[in-house]
Amino acid sequence: MSMHNVSLPPRGEADTTPGARWRTWCARGAAAMAMVPMSGCTLELLDPKGSVGEQEKHLILIALGVMLLVVIPVIVLTLVFFWRYRETNTAATYSPKWAHSTKIEVVVWSIPVVIVVALAVMIWETTHKLDPYRPIEPIASDKPPVRVEVVALNWKWLFIYPDYHVATVNRLVLPVDTPVEFKLTAESLMNAFFIPQLGSMVYAMSGMETKLHLIANQTGIYAGMSSAYSGAGFSDMHFNAHVTSRGDFDEWVRQAQAVPDTLDAPTYVKLEQPGTGAPVPIYANVMPGLFDAIVGKYMGPMDGSAQGMRVAGNTIDDIIAAANCRVDGQLDSRALLAQRPERDVGAQPAALRALTE
Repeated sequence: MSMHNVSLPPRGEADTTPGARWRTWCARGAAAMAMVPMSGCTLELLDPKGSVGEQEKHLILIALGVMLLVVIPVIVLTLVFFWRYRETNTAATYSPKWAHSTKIEVVVWSIPVVIVVALAVMIWETTHKLDPYRPIEPIASDKPPVRVEVVALNWKWLFIYPDYHVATVNRLVLPVDTPVEFKLTAESLMNAFFIPQLGSMVYAMSGMETKLHLIANQTGIYAGMSSAYSGAGFSDMHFNAHVTSRGDFDEWVRQAQAVPDTLDAPTYVKLEQPGTGAPVPIYANVMPGLFDAIVGKYMGPMDGSAQGMRVAGNTIDDIIAAANCRVDGQLDSRALLAQRPERDVGAQPAALRALTE
């Protein structure tokens, strides 16, 4: 019996042979893949909790599947051609002067055309069906939509419930199986309002109003965020959307209406100062027309066409006056009170005149 002389690497030194390196890389790759299911990450877009999110999930999967009809055959044929026409395969046809194939041209052009047409028809239909401005029909006649006015501050979210005269910061409470009508704006920097598990993303911009309609079909707590970079506090600009039963939502509204804190112009001016890590306050007796005033305060006086701005005119004056009375970031209450007689007689405050001159 013969013995083979096998040389082993010295202790403490790595085996650098090609086979050993290949085994090492395979082991590292397997370990990295094994960590994926243990990472705790979830694909929220693929785990929707509302009808809008469900439709968007189906759109994503259908579009992905249609595009894979091109990608997968290309990958497979690349490997087939690589193997069939390798240098050592003498049985493969060698045609150095080959220049044209009608069959190949038909396949190469017809399949992409069919895919593009299919995607165009699907996108045309879903673009109108999933229009964020399109209202969602109530599930039952006794469930009218809940209206929420959203203001993107730096760097927090203000949610106003105009029908209930309450407001919250960084906490959105919604009833299940009830359409929600959002109106959105921003105090200064542009932001993007997004609750991935409920549906569409919509931008919020200062001096403008955008709309969004969503519905939640399951109770739970869903993460909301700003999906557009808006400065240093962007990473902390997130909130929780609490979807509850209708009874729990009505009880929350009653408790919110009983809190002592009110949201008037001076309180809003303090609230809109940039900052992160703010608590989650609840306000009752929200100033009427506050959202319209936030939208219109950068636009100056408006002539008779905008009824909403006429209603909010005094609110705009109050907010501008409160902002003009800040001293080193703090509100000077005496200066604010001194401006009230001027506004009460119908004169423009100095701050508003400066904006329009």
